[in-house]
Amino acid sequence: MVANKKVLMLPGDGIGPEVMGEVRRLIDWMDKRRSVTFDVTEDLVGGAAYEKHGAAISDDTMDVALNSDAVLFGAVGGPQWDNIGFDVRPEAGLLRLRKDLDLFANLRPAICFDALADASSLKRELVGGLDVLIVRELTGGVYFGEPRGIEDLPDGQRRGINTQVYTTEEIRRVCRVAFDLAKKRDNRVCSVEKMNVMESGLLWREEATWVHENEFSEVELSHMLADNCGMQLVRNPKQFDVIVTDNLFGDMLSDVASMLSGSLGMLPSASLGPEDESGRRRALYEPVHGSAPDIAGQGKANPLAMIQSYAMMLRYSFDMGEDADLVEQAVRNVLDAGLRTGDIMQDGMTLISCEQMGEAITAELDKQAA
Repeated sequence: MVANKKVLMLPGDGIGPEVMGEVRRLIDWMDKRRSVTFDVTEDLVGGAAYEKHGAAISDDTMDVALNSDAVLFGAVGGPQWDNIGFDVRPEAGLLRLRKDLDLFANLRPAICFDALADASSLKRELVGGLDVLIVRELTGGVYFGEPRGIEDLPDGQRRGINTQVYTTEEIRRVCRVAFDLAKKRDNRVCSVEKMNVMESGLLWREEATWVHENEFSEVELSHMLADNCGMQLVRNPKQFDVIVTDNLFGDMLSDVASMLSGSLGMLPSASLGPEDESGRRRALYEPVHGSAPDIAGQGKANPLAMIQSYAMMLRYSFDMGEDADLVEQAVRNVLDAGLRTGDIMQDGMTLISCEQMGEAITAELDKQAA
């Protein structure tokens, strides 16, 4: 029995609570059918936390996160919080979690299930069988660099400032994660930056090369400019195995890659911190999609990205690969059976709700466990 594994659930805003509810369903199933027990705590983040605490995440919730083995995160944001202070906006809660937990490596798989190949905006032959992993540096770069802000100029204009900055170790540690993961896949890494116009990009290329030559020479390394990578992802995505890149470019390229799979509602992610002396990493798992306030509370959300994020938690935080495989196979089986939420609906398929999708996944798990 796996017990006393501390998991913090932060459903957040919009469709976050709906998709997180289907993960709670899976956790209950694992407890009953697989004797896998988690110590689960649920708390507020984003706009929901702002309404109660005046901040996107409270200090008490951060303390729980720091003492948890993994955090499951739903989504944050909504139009009702568009005009509040920048430092307390819902997204600030996620940024604080990433920074305080030192979650420097964000893993975003872009996998095209065969049943969804025709749902992609690209031709089936381009995306069928696609399996790309984007490793995004998450705690440095332009999102955190100083100086930053908006200032008034003497001539009456205003100037917005953000600073793109990276150090040797920030680059090397995320590249190590990418190389290590590539060894378990097709053994290829493509490092992406803009070294032709950015000094930080030149440093990135030099340090990625250093890690390759000194620590992972057995892995194939290539380099690509970020704008070309965006083009290549929609021209010939299957040329890539693992892509490693900085915070800004990783944010954009992973969203491009998401549409290769058919829908943002299908993409999970994992954000990992450094290993401690025991080999444990702090980690946060979240779907790539946002809070989708336009469909919140209507049962239209796709929970599969959140469910696959839970599978990533099983695999990366608790070394429960067999259980993760069960969940991922259940997702494949449900899609093969023609069940669809609205975002991935196709002609001839059966439209179901968020809750019905969660029920279908547990029904598939029952069949596998029989």
